[in-house]
Amino acid sequence: MTAETSPLIIVESPTKAKTISRFMRSKYRVMASLGHVRDLPKSTLGVDIENDFAPKYINIRGKGPLIKELKEASKKASSVYLATDPDREGEAISWHLCSILGIDPEEAKRVIFHEITEKAVREAFSKPRPVNQRLVNAQQVRRVLDRLVGYSLSPLLWHKIRPGLSAGRVQSAALRLIVQRDQEIGSFEPEEYWTLDAYLKGEQGEVKARYFGENGRKKTLSSRKDVDAVLSAIQGEPFVVASVKPRERRRQAPFPFTTSTLQQEASRKLGFSVKKTMSVAQTLYEGVEIGNEGYTGLITYTRTDSVRVAESAVAEARRFVGEVFGSQYVGSGRAARARPLEQGAHEAIRPTSLLRTPADLKRFLRNDQYRLYKLIWERFVASEMAPAVYDTVTADITAGRATFRATGSRMKFPGFTKVYEEGRDHPGETEEERDIIPLAEGEVLSLLKTEPSQHFTEPPPRYTEATLVKALEENGIGRPSTYAPIIATLFEREYIAREQKRLFATELGITVDRLLTENFPSIVDLAFTADMEKKLDAIEEGEGDWISILREFWEPFKEQVDRAEEELARIKIADEPAGEDCDKCGRPMVVKRGRYGKFIACSGYPECKNTKPVLEKTGVKCPKCEKGDIVVRRTRKGRVFYGCTEYPACDYTTWARPVAGSKCPTCGAFLVEAQGGRRGFRCSNTACSYRSQKVENYEKVARLSR
Repeated sequence: MTAETSPLIIVESPTKAKTISRFMRSKYRVMASLGHVRDLPKSTLGVDIENDFAPKYINIRGKGPLIKELKEASKKASSVYLATDPDREGEAISWHLCSILGIDPEEAKRVIFHEITEKAVREAFSKPRPVNQRLVNAQQVRRVLDRLVGYSLSPLLWHKIRPGLSAGRVQSAALRLIVQRDQEIGSFEPEEYWTLDAYLKGEQGEVKARYFGENGRKKTLSSRKDVDAVLSAIQGEPFVVASVKPRERRRQAPFPFTTSTLQQEASRKLGFSVKKTMSVAQTLYEGVEIGNEGYTGLITYTRTDSVRVAESAVAEARRFVGEVFGSQYVGSGRAARARPLEQGAHEAIRPTSLLRTPADLKRFLRNDQYRLYKLIWERFVASEMAPAVYDTVTADITAGRATFRATGSRMKFPGFTKVYEEGRDHPGETEEERDIIPLAEGEVLSLLKTEPSQHFTEPPPRYTEATLVKALEENGIGRPSTYAPIIATLFEREYIAREQKRLFATELGITVDRLLTENFPSIVDLAFTADMEKKLDAIEEGEGDWISILREFWEPFKEQVDRAEEELARIKIADEPAGEDCDKCGRPMVVKRGRYGKFIACSGYPECKNTKPVLEKTGVKCPKCEKGDIVVRRTRKGRVFYGCTEYPACDYTTWARPVAGSKCPTCGAFLVEAQGGRRGFRCSNTACSYRSQKVENYEKVARLSR
């Protein structure tokens, strides 16, 4: 068969084309569309609102030569197969290709596969189907809705804040989450509480028990006065073992990865951004050159919210586990309940073959590919393994009316933990084994000492990329394919920034959020955004009319836009006085907001261009010159560091945040946050090796430096 008469296969990417070409050999010609070929124009709204919101698609600029080449190839081909990705975005690309190539979508040969392996691809080509118009409509309504929101709100931001900004339906709700969390942290008032530990000795050794309450009922110790009352009550009282309750606890294996859980775990364990995770995962899905095998897809499709796994893959995993670890490690399987919005046709993210172990592939993969593949491979193997089993014991010990509780836990059978342990969002969450000595009911223990400790409640932690993705998913904001673009857009627009993996809203982000919250409450309302996602998903199931949904949204939204335009036109946002005069011309200085936050500028601009930075103090004096204060500074790329106000006379800097009011017990220097944040600290003096997991009264003193 000649190239002119052979069938044509169109995919999105050149790598995917190489992989499929290897499977189909010379019988087919494979070309890449390089993503979308048509889209709404950038220069205009591109939506005919008066004509049932009809989209006005145009060929994407710069793709003219490629489109011409695709047209010529399709005319010569005996048939055309559309093998774009198996989701609504891929379906839309196929639909647009039909339009460009003159193919009736109902007569198109659309092929779907969720892994790029020879078996899966050949099976898909044996049963092509027409383009699924419901999926296309689901993609179109999202595209049109996002365009209506973005092109209506963005000009308001340009006029009132600065040119080049944008607001989006989903991105604005995500920004609201981050701003709300920052507000919660800023308004948080720490509450004092105490713990009281008793160190006791029994016949077979020592045991540590913590105060639980009175007469078996839990009671909180809120002050030193409460602690002293307990100490007074137990003075001279015998410590008697009231009950010992041993039990067995089973910890189930995690499900295989979805898009969301992969992004979260890659962030926790590998330090990958959400964007990097999806980029690397896409290369593993599309195919990597593996020695004599050539280009081979190593994992299943990466955009999925399903934990379902094909029966053949389950059988392979259980067989592998039995052969490598033994039959006792093989899991019995457990079905996950399908969520209402889950795209059931998709599988979880898993290796296309467990026989391709990470060790076998390491020499063929880049380091980031290897690390992510290893994570996916281990998670999938673990998902088909038996639970981890722990022997636990809880002993209640009474002293008068006071109850103290001792707990212990010891692993009895490792199960899936032989292969994999889930990462944690916060330090101190890992599973710990704590043995306690054998105790007998009625046994009398002798008191060695008591140890009261003061604590303060902590504010909710700032979001990391991992926890933000989790929050987006839990609140029904966005879908697997949008988590990475949402976060990337917030960074690109400089609405959020990152410090030691923690996300916070910038001055610009706070300003944008305030304008949207005051004028377009529904756009940033989480419940409204989630409800709209459900309506859009219903289109995919054929349960709704996308034109009606757009009309239902647009009419009240347009009223909000018109009202906001009128109100904002009357409002002139006055500059905030800086409280000082310009040292060059004498006119008042005002607070401005720029790319990296606030700065002070002369009100006489442009005649006088004098500016000064707004110094955010940490509450710590410079240890080098002992004159200046340590303040927050930012590099040109926005990365936070800490330096002396006497710069350039004093060049002291540190990447770690100083802790106001702290003092190293070894050398007396102030402490700084170690990498990872609130639970790790070290001495600022590089010659001192002191490190600690806590700082006395940290929750109080930290408020001075934040």
